[in-house]
Amino acid sequence: MKWRTRIAGIAVAATTALAGTTVTAQELVVWHDLGDNGDKWFAAMSEEFAKSHPGVSISSVNYPTDQWFGRVIAAVNTDTAPDLIYNNYERVIRIETQTERIMDMKDVLSSVSDKGFLSEADLQVATYKGKMIILPIQRVQMGFGARKSWLDKVGASMPETWDDVKVVAAKFISEDPDGNGKMDTFGLALEAARPRDLIHMLDLYTFGAGLRHTLVDADGNVVIDQPEHAEVLEEFLKTFTDYGFVAPDTINHSFPEMYQVIEGGRAGMFRVGDWNVKKWDGADVLDGDFVIGPWPAHFDDKGGKVVIGGMRGVAVPENSPNRDLAVEFAKFMLGKEAQQASLENVGAAVRNDLDLSGFSERRQYFAGAKGPLAAYDFPESIHPWYPELEAAYHRKLLDGIANPPGDWKAFIAETAQEMRDLKEKLSKS
Repeated sequence: MKWRTRIAGIAVAATTALAGTTVTAQELVVWHDLGDNGDKWFAAMSEEFAKSHPGVSISSVNYPTDQWFGRVIAAVNTDTAPDLIYNNYERVIRIETQTERIMDMKDVLSSVSDKGFLSEADLQVATYKGKMIILPIQRVQMGFGARKSWLDKVGASMPETWDDVKVVAAKFISEDPDGNGKMDTFGLALEAARPRDLIHMLDLYTFGAGLRHTLVDADGNVVIDQPEHAEVLEEFLKTFTDYGFVAPDTINHSFPEMYQVIEGGRAGMFRVGDWNVKKWDGADVLDGDFVIGPWPAHFDDKGGKVVIGGMRGVAVPENSPNRDLAVEFAKFMLGKEAQQASLENVGAAVRNDLDLSGFSERRQYFAGAKGPLAAYDFPESIHPWYPELEAAYHRKLLDGIANPPGDWKAFIAETAQEMRDLKEKLSKS
Protein backbone atom coordinates (compact mmCIF):
# COMPACT_ATOMS: atom_id res chain seq x y z
CA MET A 1 0.00 0.00 0.00
CA LYS A 2 1.44 3.38 -0.95
CA TRP A 3 1.18 6.26 1.46
CA ARG A 4 2.10 9.74 0.36
CA THR A 5 2.17 12.95 2.30
CA ARG A 6 0.49 15.51 0.08
CA ILE A 7 -1.77 18.47 0.56
CA ALA A 8 -4.82 17.13 -1.24
CA GLY A 9 -6.04 18.96 -4.28
CA ILE A 10 -3.34 21.66 -4.41
CA ALA A 11 -2.09 22.14 -7.94
CA VAL A 12 1.68 22.06 -8.29
CA ALA A 13 2.69 24.88 -10.61
CA ALA A 14 5.94 24.93 -12.53
CA THR A 15 7.04 25.99 -15.95
CA THR A 16 9.33 24.03 -18.19
CA ALA A 17 10.74 25.08 -21.52
CA LEU A 18 10.25 22.29 -24.05
CA ALA A 19 11.41 23.15 -27.55
CA GLY A 20 10.21 26.70 -27.13
CA THR A 21 6.88 25.68 -25.60
CA THR A 22 5.99 26.49 -22.00
CA VAL A 23 4.17 23.66 -20.21
CA THR A 24 2.43 24.22 -16.88
CA ALA A 25 2.79 21.19 -14.64
CA GLN A 26 -0.40 20.45 -12.73
CA GLU A 27 -1.36 17.61 -10.42
CA LEU A 28 -4.84 16.20 -9.86
CA VAL A 29 -5.28 14.20 -6.64
CA VAL A 30 -7.76 11.32 -6.36
CA TRP A 31 -8.55 9.41 -3.16
CA HIS A 32 -9.63 5.75 -3.47
CA ASP A 33 -9.59 2.45 -1.56
CA LEU A 34 -8.59 0.02 -4.33
CA GLY A 35 -5.14 -0.78 -2.93
CA ASP A 36 -2.04 -1.29 -5.05
CA ASN A 37 -4.06 -2.32 -8.11
CA GLY A 38 -5.90 1.00 -7.92
CA ASP A 39 -2.62 2.91 -7.73
CA LYS A 40 -1.37 1.06 -10.80
CA TRP A 41 -4.58 1.87 -12.66
CA PHE A 42 -4.41 5.58 -11.90
CA ALA A 43 -0.72 5.64 -12.85
CA ALA A 44 -1.58 4.12 -16.24
CA MET A 45 -4.40 6.63 -16.74
CA SER A 46 -2.12 9.49 -15.71
CA GLU A 47 0.32 8.58 -18.48
CA GLU A 48 -2.45 8.34 -21.07
CA PHE A 49 -4.25 11.52 -19.93
CA ALA A 50 -1.03 13.51 -20.22
CA LYS A 51 -0.99 12.82 -23.98
CA SER A 52 -4.00 15.10 -24.43
CA HIS A 53 -3.28 17.27 -21.38
CA PRO A 54 0.48 17.94 -21.39
CA GLY A 55 1.96 18.61 -17.98
CA VAL A 56 -1.00 17.19 -16.07
CA SER A 57 -0.40 14.22 -13.77
CA ILE A 58 -2.74 12.16 -11.60
CA SER A 59 -1.68 11.40 -8.04
CA SER A 60 -3.66 8.60 -6.41
CA VAL A 61 -3.84 8.28 -2.63
CA ASN A 62 -5.05 4.92 -1.34
CA TYR A 63 -6.77 4.62 2.04
CA PRO A 64 -8.38 1.64 3.78
CA THR A 65 -12.14 1.96 3.35
CA ASP A 66 -12.89 3.04 6.93
CA GLN A 67 -10.23 5.74 6.77
CA TRP A 68 -11.38 6.81 3.31
CA PHE A 69 -14.83 7.69 4.68
CA GLY A 70 -13.53 9.83 7.51
CA ARG A 71 -10.86 11.59 5.52
CA VAL A 72 -13.13 12.42 2.57
CA ILE A 73 -15.97 13.72 4.76
CA ALA A 74 -13.60 15.85 6.82
CA ALA A 75 -11.77 17.20 3.77
CA VAL A 76 -14.91 18.10 1.85
CA ASN A 77 -16.44 19.80 4.90
CA THR A 78 -13.29 21.83 5.58
CA ASP A 79 -12.57 22.91 1.98
CA THR A 80 -9.45 20.76 1.77
CA ALA A 81 -11.00 18.25 -0.62
CA PRO A 82 -9.04 16.25 -3.19
CA ASP A 83 -9.80 16.90 -6.84
CA LEU A 84 -11.69 13.61 -7.27
CA ILE A 85 -12.89 10.72 -5.13
CA TYR A 86 -13.40 7.16 -6.31
CA ASN A 87 -15.39 4.35 -4.68
CA ASN A 88 -18.51 2.18 -4.72
CA TYR A 89 -21.78 4.06 -5.30
CA GLU A 90 -23.15 3.40 -1.80
CA ARG A 91 -20.00 4.82 -0.23
CA VAL A 92 -20.28 7.99 -2.29
CA ILE A 93 -23.92 8.22 -1.19
CA ARG A 94 -22.66 8.31 2.38
CA ILE A 95 -20.29 11.13 1.49
CA GLU A 96 -23.15 13.05 -0.11
CA THR A 97 -25.48 12.56 2.86
CA GLN A 98 -22.77 13.79 5.24
CA THR A 99 -21.63 16.77 3.16
CA GLU A 100 -24.20 17.57 0.43
CA ARG A 101 -21.21 18.84 -1.56
CA ILE A 102 -20.79 16.27 -4.32
CA MET A 103 -21.15 17.68 -7.82
CA ASP A 104 -24.14 16.69 -9.97
CA MET A 105 -22.63 14.89 -12.98
CA LYS A 106 -25.71 14.87 -15.23
CA ASP A 107 -24.47 17.64 -17.50
CA VAL A 108 -20.99 16.12 -17.51
CA LEU A 109 -22.33 12.80 -18.77
CA SER A 110 -24.47 14.60 -21.35
CA SER A 111 -21.31 16.09 -22.82
CA VAL A 112 -19.78 12.62 -23.34
CA SER A 113 -20.55 11.41 -26.87
CA ASP A 114 -19.36 7.80 -26.50
CA LYS A 115 -21.53 6.40 -23.72
CA GLY A 116 -23.89 3.92 -25.39
CA PHE A 117 -22.45 1.07 -23.33
CA LEU A 118 -24.01 2.48 -20.15
CA SER A 119 -27.36 0.89 -19.30
CA GLU A 120 -30.37 2.40 -17.58
CA ALA A 121 -29.46 0.37 -14.49
CA ASP A 122 -25.97 1.92 -14.55
CA LEU A 123 -27.44 5.40 -14.66
CA GLN A 124 -30.00 4.61 -11.96
CA VAL A 125 -27.41 3.48 -9.46
CA ALA A 126 -25.29 6.54 -10.21
CA THR A 127 -28.15 8.78 -9.13
CA TYR A 128 -29.16 9.62 -5.58
CA LYS A 129 -32.13 11.86 -4.77
CA GLY A 130 -32.22 13.08 -8.36
CA LYS A 131 -28.52 13.95 -8.39
CA MET A 132 -25.96 11.99 -10.42
CA ILE A 133 -23.21 11.70 -7.84
CA ILE A 134 -20.83 9.45 -9.84
CA LEU A 135 -19.96 8.66 -13.41
CA PRO A 136 -20.27 4.84 -13.58
CA ILE A 137 -16.80 3.43 -14.29
CA GLN A 138 -16.67 -0.21 -13.11
CA ARG A 139 -19.49 -2.73 -12.77
CA VAL A 140 -18.77 -5.05 -9.87
CA GLN A 141 -19.42 -8.70 -10.78
CA MET A 142 -19.38 -11.46 -8.19
CA GLY A 143 -19.53 -15.19 -8.82
CA PHE A 144 -19.32 -18.40 -6.83
CA GLY A 145 -15.90 -20.01 -6.57
CA ALA A 146 -14.51 -23.38 -5.50
CA ARG A 147 -11.02 -24.80 -5.13
CA LYS A 148 -10.45 -27.02 -8.16
CA SER A 149 -7.95 -29.36 -6.51
CA TRP A 150 -10.36 -29.88 -3.61
CA LEU A 151 -13.20 -30.78 -5.97
CA ASP A 152 -10.91 -33.28 -7.68
CA LYS A 153 -9.79 -34.73 -4.34
CA VAL A 154 -13.34 -35.45 -3.14
CA GLY A 155 -14.59 -36.56 -6.58
CA ALA A 156 -17.02 -33.67 -7.05
CA SER A 157 -17.79 -31.22 -9.80
CA MET A 158 -18.51 -27.52 -9.51
CA PRO A 159 -21.82 -27.17 -7.61
CA GLU A 160 -24.71 -25.81 -9.62
CA THR A 161 -27.53 -26.04 -7.06
CA TRP A 162 -27.80 -25.42 -3.33
CA ASP A 163 -28.25 -29.16 -2.77
CA ASP A 164 -24.94 -29.66 -4.60
CA VAL A 165 -23.30 -27.08 -2.33
CA LYS A 166 -24.45 -28.89 0.80
CA VAL A 167 -23.06 -32.21 -0.42
CA VAL A 168 -19.71 -30.71 -1.45
CA ALA A 169 -19.40 -28.62 1.73
CA ALA A 170 -19.79 -31.73 3.86
CA LYS A 171 -17.08 -33.47 1.82
CA PHE A 172 -14.72 -30.50 2.16
CA ILE A 173 -15.08 -30.69 5.94
CA SER A 174 -14.74 -34.46 6.35
CA GLU A 175 -12.46 -35.71 3.55
CA ASP A 176 -9.22 -33.72 4.06
CA PRO A 177 -9.36 -32.01 0.64
CA ASP A 178 -6.04 -30.19 1.13
CA GLY A 179 -4.27 -33.45 2.02
CA ASN A 180 -2.56 -32.18 5.17
CA GLY A 181 -3.88 -35.03 7.32
CA LYS A 182 -5.89 -32.70 9.55
CA MET A 183 -9.59 -31.94 9.90
CA ASP A 184 -9.09 -28.20 9.58
CA THR A 185 -11.02 -27.20 6.45
CA PHE A 186 -14.46 -25.67 6.02
CA GLY A 187 -17.04 -25.84 3.30
CA LEU A 188 -17.65 -22.13 2.85
CA ALA A 189 -16.08 -18.76 3.63
CA LEU A 190 -18.58 -16.11 4.71
CA GLU A 191 -18.62 -12.92 6.78
CA ALA A 192 -21.08 -11.53 9.29
CA ALA A 193 -19.55 -8.90 11.58
CA ARG A 194 -21.18 -5.78 10.12
CA PRO A 195 -24.38 -5.10 8.13
CA ARG A 196 -22.62 -4.89 4.78
CA ASP A 197 -20.78 -8.13 5.61
CA LEU A 198 -23.72 -10.37 6.46
CA ILE A 199 -26.38 -8.71 4.29
CA HIS A 200 -23.96 -8.46 1.38
CA MET A 201 -23.48 -12.23 1.45
CA LEU A 202 -27.23 -12.77 1.74
CA ASP A 203 -27.67 -10.42 -1.25
CA LEU A 204 -25.40 -12.67 -3.31
CA TYR A 205 -27.20 -15.88 -2.43
CA THR A 206 -30.59 -14.22 -2.98
CA PHE A 207 -29.91 -12.51 -6.30
CA GLY A 208 -27.77 -15.46 -7.35
CA ALA A 209 -30.81 -17.69 -6.85
CA GLY A 210 -32.78 -15.54 -9.30
CA LEU A 211 -34.78 -13.45 -6.82
CA ARG A 212 -35.07 -9.69 -7.27
CA HIS A 213 -34.81 -8.27 -3.76
CA THR A 214 -33.25 -9.15 -0.41
CA LEU A 215 -35.03 -7.14 2.28
CA VAL A 216 -37.42 -4.70 0.57
CA ASP A 217 -38.76 -4.26 -2.95
CA ALA A 218 -38.79 -1.07 -5.02
CA ASP A 219 -41.97 0.09 -3.26
CA GLY A 220 -40.44 -0.46 0.15
CA ASN A 221 -42.39 -3.61 0.97
CA VAL A 222 -40.57 -6.13 3.20
CA VAL A 223 -40.12 -9.38 1.25
CA ILE A 224 -38.15 -11.70 3.55
CA ASP A 225 -41.14 -13.89 4.46
CA GLN A 226 -42.27 -14.47 0.88
CA PRO A 227 -41.95 -18.24 0.29
CA GLU A 228 -38.88 -18.26 -1.98
CA HIS A 229 -37.11 -15.50 -0.06
CA ALA A 230 -37.78 -17.27 3.22
CA GLU A 231 -36.37 -20.52 1.82
CA VAL A 232 -33.10 -18.90 0.77
CA LEU A 233 -32.84 -16.99 4.06
CA GLU A 234 -33.40 -20.11 6.17
CA GLU A 235 -30.77 -22.10 4.29
CA PHE A 236 -28.35 -19.19 4.51
CA LEU A 237 -28.75 -18.94 8.29
CA LYS A 238 -28.40 -22.69 8.71
CA THR A 239 -25.04 -22.47 6.94
CA PHE A 240 -23.72 -20.66 10.03
CA THR A 241 -25.60 -22.82 12.52
CA ASP A 242 -27.32 -26.16 11.85
CA TYR A 243 -25.01 -27.18 9.00
CA GLY A 244 -21.75 -25.87 10.46
CA PHE A 245 -20.26 -25.23 7.04
CA VAL A 246 -18.20 -22.20 8.13
CA ALA A 247 -15.47 -21.54 10.68
CA PRO A 248 -16.98 -21.11 14.17
CA ASP A 249 -15.69 -17.53 14.47
CA THR A 250 -17.27 -16.43 11.17
CA ILE A 251 -19.81 -14.37 13.12
CA ASN A 252 -16.91 -11.99 13.81
CA HIS A 253 -15.51 -11.97 10.28
CA SER A 254 -15.46 -8.92 8.06
CA PHE A 255 -13.80 -8.70 4.62
CA PRO A 256 -10.18 -9.06 5.84
CA GLU A 257 -10.93 -12.12 7.94
CA MET A 258 -12.96 -13.73 5.16
CA TYR A 259 -10.06 -13.21 2.77
CA GLN A 260 -7.68 -14.76 5.28
CA VAL A 261 -9.84 -17.89 5.34
CA ILE A 262 -9.95 -18.05 1.53
CA GLU A 263 -6.34 -17.16 0.79
CA GLY A 264 -5.10 -19.28 3.69
CA GLY A 265 -6.64 -22.39 2.14
CA ARG A 266 -9.16 -23.05 4.91
CA ALA A 267 -12.40 -22.91 2.89
CA GLY A 268 -13.35 -24.65 -0.33
CA MET A 269 -16.18 -22.43 -1.63
CA PHE A 270 -16.37 -18.66 -1.55
CA ARG A 271 -17.33 -15.42 -3.21
CA VAL A 272 -15.10 -14.39 -6.11
CA GLY A 273 -15.25 -10.74 -7.14
CA ASP A 274 -13.89 -9.63 -10.49
CA TRP A 275 -11.24 -7.67 -8.58
CA ASN A 276 -10.03 -10.82 -6.74
CA VAL A 277 -9.05 -12.91 -9.74
CA LYS A 278 -5.78 -11.28 -10.74
CA LYS A 279 -4.39 -11.63 -7.21
CA TRP A 280 -5.71 -15.16 -6.71
CA ASP A 281 -4.19 -16.26 -10.00
CA GLY A 282 -0.83 -15.41 -8.44
CA ALA A 283 1.53 -18.17 -7.41
CA ASP A 284 1.84 -16.79 -3.88
CA VAL A 285 -1.93 -16.83 -3.28
CA LEU A 286 -4.21 -19.50 -4.84
CA ASP A 287 -2.08 -20.00 -7.96
CA GLY A 288 -5.20 -20.19 -10.11
CA ASP A 289 -6.49 -23.22 -8.20
CA PHE A 290 -10.13 -22.21 -8.33
CA VAL A 291 -13.05 -22.33 -10.72
CA ILE A 292 -15.81 -19.76 -11.09
CA GLY A 293 -19.48 -20.14 -11.87
CA PRO A 294 -22.88 -18.65 -11.09
CA TRP A 295 -24.24 -18.64 -7.57
CA PRO A 296 -26.06 -21.88 -6.71
CA ALA A 297 -29.64 -22.23 -7.89
CA HIS A 298 -32.32 -22.85 -5.26
CA PHE A 299 -35.31 -23.28 -7.58
CA ASP A 300 -35.91 -25.45 -10.62
CA ASP A 301 -37.35 -22.57 -12.66
CA LYS A 302 -34.57 -20.12 -11.82
CA GLY A 303 -30.99 -20.86 -12.79
CA GLY A 304 -28.06 -19.55 -10.77
CA LYS A 305 -26.71 -16.11 -11.64
CA VAL A 306 -23.53 -14.07 -11.47
CA VAL A 307 -24.45 -10.96 -9.48
CA ILE A 308 -23.73 -7.40 -10.55
CA GLY A 309 -23.46 -6.31 -6.95
CA GLY A 310 -22.38 -2.73 -7.22
CA MET A 311 -20.99 0.09 -9.28
CA ARG A 312 -17.76 1.95 -8.69
CA GLY A 313 -17.56 5.46 -9.98
CA VAL A 314 -15.75 8.77 -9.91
CA ALA A 315 -17.15 11.79 -8.10
CA VAL A 316 -16.02 15.41 -8.02
CA PRO A 317 -16.44 17.43 -4.81
CA GLU A 318 -18.06 20.81 -5.45
CA ASN A 319 -15.02 22.37 -3.80
CA SER A 320 -12.53 20.43 -5.89
CA PRO A 321 -9.41 22.63 -6.15
CA ASN A 322 -9.17 22.07 -9.92
CA ARG A 323 -12.77 21.33 -10.69
CA ASP A 324 -12.85 21.91 -14.45
CA LEU A 325 -9.77 19.77 -15.03
CA ALA A 326 -11.09 17.14 -12.62
CA VAL A 327 -14.27 16.94 -14.71
CA GLU A 328 -12.18 16.43 -17.85
CA PHE A 329 -10.36 13.53 -16.21
CA ALA A 330 -13.64 12.03 -14.98
CA LYS A 331 -14.93 12.02 -18.58
CA PHE A 332 -11.64 10.52 -19.75
CA MET A 333 -12.20 7.57 -17.40
CA LEU A 334 -15.06 6.41 -19.64
CA GLY A 335 -12.79 6.32 -22.69
CA LYS A 336 -11.39 3.13 -24.17
CA GLU A 337 -7.80 3.61 -22.98
CA ALA A 338 -8.81 4.24 -19.37
CA GLN A 339 -11.33 1.41 -19.43
CA GLN A 340 -8.76 -1.03 -20.83
CA ALA A 341 -6.40 -0.05 -18.03
CA SER A 342 -9.25 -0.53 -15.56
CA LEU A 343 -9.90 -4.04 -16.81
CA GLU A 344 -6.23 -4.99 -16.75
CA ASN A 345 -5.44 -3.57 -13.31
CA VAL A 346 -8.68 -3.88 -11.34
CA GLY A 347 -10.63 -6.49 -13.32
CA ALA A 348 -13.75 -4.48 -14.05
CA ALA A 349 -15.05 -1.93 -16.55
CA VAL A 350 -18.27 -0.78 -18.20
CA ARG A 351 -17.29 -0.74 -21.88
CA ASN A 352 -17.96 -3.79 -24.06
CA ASP A 353 -15.28 -3.25 -26.73
CA LEU A 354 -12.11 -4.06 -24.75
CA ASP A 355 -9.26 -6.47 -25.54
CA LEU A 356 -9.43 -9.66 -23.43
CA SER A 357 -6.47 -11.47 -24.99
CA GLY A 358 -3.88 -12.58 -22.48
CA PHE A 359 -6.41 -12.89 -19.66
CA SER A 360 -6.68 -16.16 -17.74
CA GLU A 361 -9.84 -18.23 -18.15
CA ARG A 362 -10.99 -16.98 -14.76
CA ARG A 363 -10.45 -13.31 -15.63
CA GLN A 364 -12.18 -13.78 -18.97
CA TYR A 365 -15.19 -15.22 -17.16
CA PHE A 366 -15.92 -11.80 -15.69
CA ALA A 367 -14.39 -9.57 -18.36
CA GLY A 368 -16.39 -11.30 -21.07
CA ALA A 369 -19.55 -11.48 -18.94
CA LYS A 370 -19.75 -15.21 -19.64
CA GLY A 371 -22.07 -16.04 -16.77
CA PRO A 372 -25.82 -15.33 -16.63
CA LEU A 373 -26.09 -11.92 -14.97
CA ALA A 374 -28.51 -10.57 -12.39
CA ALA A 375 -28.30 -6.95 -11.26
CA TYR A 376 -28.59 -5.93 -7.64
CA ASP A 377 -31.54 -3.60 -6.94
CA PHE A 378 -29.62 -0.81 -5.12
CA PRO A 379 -32.26 0.03 -2.47
CA GLU A 380 -29.93 2.67 -0.97
CA SER A 381 -30.43 4.79 -4.08
CA ILE A 382 -34.24 4.60 -3.76
CA HIS A 383 -35.07 4.60 -0.05
CA PRO A 384 -33.20 7.09 2.19
CA TRP A 385 -34.20 5.05 5.27
CA TYR A 386 -32.84 1.76 3.93
CA PRO A 387 -29.38 1.76 5.60
CA GLU A 388 -30.96 2.10 9.05
CA LEU A 389 -33.44 -0.69 8.30
CA GLU A 390 -30.63 -2.90 7.03
CA ALA A 391 -28.61 -2.27 10.19
CA ALA A 392 -31.56 -3.42 12.32
CA TYR A 393 -32.02 -6.47 10.09
CA HIS A 394 -28.36 -7.33 10.55
CA ARG A 395 -28.68 -7.16 14.34
CA LYS A 396 -31.69 -9.48 14.25
CA LEU A 397 -29.99 -12.03 11.99
CA LEU A 398 -26.79 -11.88 14.01
CA ASP A 399 -28.76 -12.67 17.16
CA GLY A 400 -30.33 -15.64 15.36
CA ILE A 401 -26.91 -16.95 14.37
CA ALA A 402 -25.51 -16.47 17.89
CA ASN A 403 -28.61 -17.99 19.52
CA PRO A 404 -30.26 -20.29 16.94
CA PRO A 405 -34.03 -20.52 17.38
CA GLY A 406 -35.84 -23.81 17.60
CA ASP A 407 -38.02 -22.84 14.63
CA TRP A 408 -36.39 -20.86 11.82
CA LYS A 409 -39.67 -20.30 10.01
CA ALA A 410 -41.19 -18.66 13.08
CA PHE A 411 -38.01 -16.58 13.47
CA ILE A 412 -38.28 -15.34 9.89
CA ALA A 413 -41.97 -14.48 10.27
CA GLU A 414 -41.25 -12.58 13.48
CA THR A 415 -38.32 -10.76 11.88
CA ALA A 416 -40.43 -9.77 8.87
CA GLN A 417 -43.04 -8.14 11.12
CA GLU A 418 -40.36 -6.30 13.10
CA MET A 419 -38.88 -4.97 9.86
CA ARG A 420 -42.30 -3.84 8.62
CA ASP A 421 -42.96 -1.97 11.85
CA LEU A 422 -39.55 -0.31 11.75
CA LYS A 423 -39.85 0.56 8.07
CA GLU A 424 -43.13 2.35 8.72
CA LYS A 425 -41.54 4.32 11.54
CA LEU A 426 -38.46 5.24 9.52
CA SER A 427 -40.38 6.25 6.40
CA LYS A 428 -42.45 8.72 8.43
CA SER A 429 -39.53 10.33 10.24
